[in-house]
Amino acid sequence: MILLHGGLGSGEMFGPVLPLLAASHQVIAVDLQGHGRTADVDRPLRLELMAADIAALIDHLGLSRPDLVGYSLGGGVAMHTAALFPDKVGKLVMASAWLRTESVYPEMRAQQGQVSAAAAEFMVDTPMYQLYQKVAPRPEDFGRLLDKIGAFMSEEIDFTEQVRSLRVPTMVVGADADQVPPSAYMETFALLDGGQRDGGWMGEGRPAGGHALAIIPGVTHYSIFSSPLFAAVVLDFLGD
Repeated sequence: MILLHGGLGSGEMFGPVLPLLAASHQVIAVDLQGHGRTADVDRPLRLELMAADIAALIDHLGLSRPDLVGYSLGGGVAMHTAALFPDKVGKLVMASAWLRTESVYPEMRAQQGQVSAAAAEFMVDTPMYQLYQKVAPRPEDFGRLLDKIGAFMSEEIDFTEQVRSLRVPTMVVGADADQVPPSAYMETFALLDGGQRDGGWMGEGRPAGGHALAIIPGVTHYSIFSSPLFAAVVLDFLGD
């Protein structure tokens, strides 16, 4: 299992659930470009570029179709990896990652528009800043990371065609109090043939391709990745 964290985070985000995931899987927790222990390079943060990084990692480690589990930014990277390199991926879990910019609540869009290096001084007491300072090869690059994340979030997105192109079993996961309404995840699931008909007594009406949807109760965008319920649905889907 390749585990991909959210923006401004690192593999340590999954610490509370790592023992659960690692009980049945070899877990490879990646720090994405400019995050955690991975130094930045001279390119923007783009999902397709980081997806190519993951494909290269799969080749470098000689892995045979590992499952990809990504949250938020990592969910987008995981989805693009599966869309661009389907022969390298087993199953895909994309958590708290959505199709379109307009799905995000307006107040959250306003907050995201304020992310830049100028916000660094206000984040010194946050776990994200403190972890970055602890593990980053160039701790002074935190402001640069904020600028790149801000630029990434300011772009209009629509990943409808990428999701439609997925040919690996995919589970769409969201929090019941996420940065987008649960209906946004249902919209993604519908592109994968989900929610179109009764599932049937024997599952004959379930989505073609083995896709699934999970809305995790009692969590938010900022706690879903460390929830035992998240680990449980991921393990159930990957083990099915």
